[in-house]
Amino acid sequence: MEVYALVGPSGTGKSHRAITTAHECGAELIIDDGLLIKGNRILGGISAKRQPTRIGAIKTALFMDEEHARQARAVLEEAKPSRVLILGTSLEMVEKIAFRLGLPPVSRVINIEEIASPREIRQALDMRARYSKHVIPAPTVEVKKRFPEIFADSIKIFLGRQSPQVKRSWLEQSVVRPAFTCYGKLTITTGALVAIISRVAEEVPGVKSSGRVYIKRETDGVFIELHPVLYYGYVLNKVGREIQLAVKERVEEMTGLVVKSVNILVRELHFPKGKEPA
Repeated sequence: MEVYALVGPSGTGKSHRAITTAHECGAELIIDDGLLIKGNRILGGISAKRQPTRIGAIKTALFMDEEHARQARAVLEEAKPSRVLILGTSLEMVEKIAFRLGLPPVSRVINIEEIASPREIRQALDMRARYSKHVIPAPTVEVKKRFPEIFADSIKIFLGRQSPQVKRSWLEQSVVRPAFTCYGKLTITTGALVAIISRVAEEVPGVKSSGRVYIKRETDGVFIELHPVLYYGYVLNKVGREIQLAVKERVEEMTGLVVKSVNILVRELHFPKGKEPA
């Protein structure tokens, strides 16, 4: 197995260029910020972007936790890549990661200045300083599936043509804002959550009002219960299911919270004038 290193100071655009660099140098697997990524899949690891402190993020990126390192070694053993690209702020950092994961010494070093112009690096540093935007070189759907509490948006990168016969190829990667940034930890109040849930529920056809909304927060997510008022004439279980799906999808999309369950209890129906029950 060959180990390549992509090296550059934090915020200079290494993760943004990881996929294209791996593609060009023939690396089958990328190791970046505690994650092992192959193609459009996260094979394993823990994202440093999830850590509440910068020190915790550094330790995660270096695989300092033995269980984290053990799991990563198991992934490498199963994947058996012939070439790996490791990202780091210095060659020393990449060598530490390689050592922790039982990989061979680094055989080639690629500096960020070799693949990005001074202007591009300045732009990347400016974006990091002003907006604290970080990149995970994996599709957004994959990032949200594994780490639903991370706010992620997608950008597409162009791999270029390998030959005249090969069509243009685009791949997606994710832009995130980690918890350890200077913007601090985002807190969503219960009142704001209730307002979001009520609005989403009332947009579902057949719902007159969301009724009472109850929220239970736990460390691994939120549990939601609604007592909506529905219009007479709609199929109750169908409307209830649509409320569940809409609330779960929109709350996770808008807040980054994990919705563990959405329970619906219909206690009241609204009858149009002239159709009230006798």
